[in-house]
Amino acid sequence: MSPEQRIPEWGDDRMPAPAPDADLLGIDPAELDEEDLVREMQSLHRTRLDTLRHATDSALANHLRRTAELETEYLARHPGREVDPSRLRDA
Repeated sequence: MSPEQRIPEWGDDRMPAPAPDADLLGIDPAELDEEDLVREMQSLHRTRLDTLRHATDSALANHLRRTAELETEYLARHPGREVDPSRLRDA
């Protein structure tokens, strides 16, 4: 079962979790300068496995939401980002 199916905020049969306090959501990614945006993404990626394996469902949901917000902002700022040829799979 995927995290989206397990976490109440994403629509299964369980009671939805209470909405997080606005102060806990973090700064709007659009308001972060480039250095802060990258630092925030690095922090989330550094804690990803631990959060996935050991955090509560609500903490995992928050982690997934925040990661998506930050990465979406990064991609919006860098639509033509350079792709490293060594990262491509052979066809």
